[in-house]
Amino acid sequence: MHRPSRFQAFGAAMAFAALAACDFGPSEGLDTSSKPQVRPDRPAATPDTRPPTTREPSARSRDLATYYARLEADLVGQGLLRTDGGGVDTPFTETQLVRNFERIALAEEYERGAGFRPSSGGLGRIKKWTQPVRVQAEFGPSVDRDQRARESGTLSRYVDRLARVTSHPITMSSSNPNFHVLFMGEDDRGQIAPRVRSIVPGIDSASLAALTSLPREIHCLVVAFSDQPGGYAYGQAIALIRAEHPDLLMKSCIHEELAQGLGLANDSPGARPSIFNDDDEFALLTTHDEMLLKMLYDPRLRPGMTPDEARPVVQRVALELAGGDRLASIDAE
Repeated sequence: MHRPSRFQAFGAAMAFAALAACDFGPSEGLDTSSKPQVRPDRPAATPDTRPPTTREPSARSRDLATYYARLEADLVGQGLLRTDGGGVDTPFTETQLVRNFERIALAEEYERGAGFRPSSGGLGRIKKWTQPVRVQAEFGPSVDRDQRARESGTLSRYVDRLARVTSHPITMSSSNPNFHVLFMGEDDRGQIAPRVRSIVPGIDSASLAALTSLPREIHCLVVAFSDQPGGYAYGQAIALIRAEHPDLLMKSCIHEELAQGLGLANDSPGARPSIFNDDDEFALLTTHDEMLLKMLYDPRLRPGMTPDEARPVVQRVALELAGGDRLASIDAE
């Protein structure tokens, strides 16, 4: 089933009307010259710490929860949203790994500054974090205490995993966070714009509109900003995840949004086993995807490197990850 691709430059990807994500990377979607300069030492805005509301969810929120529950059941019933990370049925070679890295970390799906208008499909530059990533979970008033505890635990465990995989400092932190994960329900929609503006003063209208005007088909998204205008090193990111999601769709959004907010900003129909694919076969980060993250955060790859500059490094790292041997007996190339 087709879904608009998940994450790139002002991109949205859904699996059958499911997981959607957007990444406004410095070379994608929006022109970085229109973005506010985000200083890593800027004091963090104070998050909304109000306790959960005791009001009943609105009819709109209940309808969304029902829709997403049915969607998850339908996808799982079709054998999609796998959680096994790939196996003997999903072999890949280091050649495929290099190709997938280029399509996922370097390709641009949408034109800069043109919203959802498809790009020519050309390759961009390396985008990644060089400073420590400090992740903070924030919840809308409609999210109850049990759900807050559940999603916080899932996010914290995944952040630990990303830190191990990338060997980059990625932690949960309420001290000057720079990667904000907002869990908001439909009844919290009015809280989104003020909170986003408090995190990124002067945010451009296109980024703000993407975060505040989600159609039902967009389940979650991330907006990442370079730390310097026109740069390729990230300095701030905001992920928005709908609170109405059932457990597996929620975990899938967390896995994809954070990984794409680290710099794996595109989807590729040839990537398998991978969450960076339009088919939603996999719900959670796979072994293949971990390799992509290891490649991206190898210190030999620097933000702003062109495809020609990056390719020899990417090929070398792929071979190192594969131990110099083929990852599968048949190279699909």
